[in-house]
Amino acid sequence: MAFSLIRKLDAPSRGILSRKAVVMLCSLLAPLILLHLLTDRCASPSPVRGSPRNKRLVSERRAAGHGVAEGATTAVRAGPTVWQLPEEFPAFPPPQDLVVSPRFAGKISPLGEGSKKLPQALIIGVKKGGTRALLEFLRVHPDIRAVGAEPHFFDRNYDYGLEWYRDLMPKTLEGQITMEKTPSYFVTREAPARISAMSRDTKLIVVVRDPVTRAISDYTQTLSKKPDIPSFESLTFKNRTTGLIDTSWSAIQIGIYAKHLDNWLQYFPMDQILFVSGERLISDPAGELGRVQDFLGLKRIITDKHFYFNQTKGFPCLKKAEGSSKPHCLGKTKGRTHPNIDPEVVQRLRDFYRPFNMKFYQMTGRFFGWDH
Repeated sequence: MAFSLIRKLDAPSRGILSRKAVVMLCSLLAPLILLHLLTDRCASPSPVRGSPRNKRLVSERRAAGHGVAEGATTAVRAGPTVWQLPEEFPAFPPPQDLVVSPRFAGKISPLGEGSKKLPQALIIGVKKGGTRALLEFLRVHPDIRAVGAEPHFFDRNYDYGLEWYRDLMPKTLEGQITMEKTPSYFVTREAPARISAMSRDTKLIVVVRDPVTRAISDYTQTLSKKPDIPSFESLTFKNRTTGLIDTSWSAIQIGIYAKHLDNWLQYFPMDQILFVSGERLISDPAGELGRVQDFLGLKRIITDKHFYFNQTKGFPCLKKAEGSSKPHCLGKTKGRTHPNIDPEVVQRLRDFYRPFNMKFYQMTGRFFGWDH
């Protein structure tokens, strides 16, 4: 019956039916063909950049006149399929929450990395010699991390223990130096033995200054806190008539550098102690900072370009302080105007210090030029 119906259809109707049959057949075959192509691609081994096969294909393209530029895409044939293989893969940028430390090439350091360590270097003196200026200048160096306040561990707080002391320190990365400064260490009898017990390799820095000028500066600081103290002249002498100097007064005692250095040399060799000139720290800060950086085994990063001279204060200031883009000078407590001291008293003090200065020059191998 069906065949009889088909035979009865006219020619145009049979043509329409044939086209519909072709469309249905194609729709059935298309998924099968796509599945075959995908299966063929997955089954084919991916050519590796740099493999003999890949290099041969690139060479063939070049021989055929198809230049392959560095970073260009190379067509690679595998089985019946062709796809693109990049010659160079783009580098992914580092995550935004990671910081690349400039100290270590190729090292990516998470924020907050580092650990607290006991100091490897100490500024141990002297009071009113320029220790605060030196510390602030050194903190510009990326390989130095320092405590801002004076810990006074080896003279006043030793009973708290080394762990307490370590906890005061800033975190440092490997290769960075931890430092602190407490000027009273130099004149504290127990300090050398205590520091040696912590580490015999500790590097020691002493900023020294003309002992007469230093004593007047010391007195000026005390006077600013206690305006009713006796005059400098009366404190200098046990008996002004005889000219006997009162060496029990701390302002005088601190300046007998040779005596204090004797105590330190019982525990540390001279090559572990660097003496910085307080005068040259003002007249040539970059030069003295160069010596300090060499002593600490650091690259000379702090140079003349970091300083400018402040005419009002009378000493150099930083063009950019640590962690800041603004100029920085020491506070108003630094660079105070000294009171006028009787010239005769000043000369008596110079005579008193002269033999101690000469011994100090001999011990350190450096002439500081304090004797006029």
